[in-house]
Amino acid sequence: MKTLTKEMQLQISPDQALTLLSEGNKRFVNNLKINRNLLQQANETSDGQHPFAVILSCIDSRTSAELIFDQGLGDIFSVRIAGNILNEDILGSMEFACKVAGAKFIMVLGHSKCGAVKGACDHVELGNLTALLSKIRPAVDDELTEKDNRTSGNDSFVEKVSAINVKRTVQAIMERSTILNNMISAGLIGIAGGTHDISTGEVTIFSDTIRTPHHSLPV
Repeated sequence: MKTLTKEMQLQISPDQALTLLSEGNKRFVNNLKINRNLLQQANETSDGQHPFAVILSCIDSRTSAELIFDQGLGDIFSVRIAGNILNEDILGSMEFACKVAGAKFIMVLGHSKCGAVKGACDHVELGNLTALLSKIRPAVDDELTEKDNRTSGNDSFVEKVSAINVKRTVQAIMERSTILNNMISAGLIGIAGGTHDISTGEVTIFSDTIRTPHHSLPV
């Protein structure tokens, strides 16, 4: 697998970037990972990097974006924080990744059985974690279909809240970053949200979150 160069990055469209991620996940699920010379990639990226996507995912040890999307060194920017929440530092990192470094796609990735989401569902308060979980609480409040047992003991409730949290984050990126929103509107980059099943490794993209030049939601 060739190491990404600036020329190769420039030729990748937002739609192609999403396809590259989807195909990489299919390889991971089927245990058909591409054989890469990571040391060679480290050497070839030592003077510069040209990733095609930036992934916002959870710190969960089972959700390494490079692994579940079968990508090598220099292929993606990886932003990891409990509950895949958003703050201004993460937004700034995304703006750097896309506007400065040339990434073509933003993926917000939640996962099944997320501990941070469970904590928000249970109204956990613990040191600095309290402030982080407060960013997930709006997703808890937005989930209205589960009337009983609105706690981490209800698996269905947890997964529904997790999906809402991802979709809220996708929307917040566009609302809170003029730079990224303008790039998305101009078709220069794409964005989508999805969830990773930690049992199977499969990533499901939420179709109602996809914004690319050939798959745009109504404004």
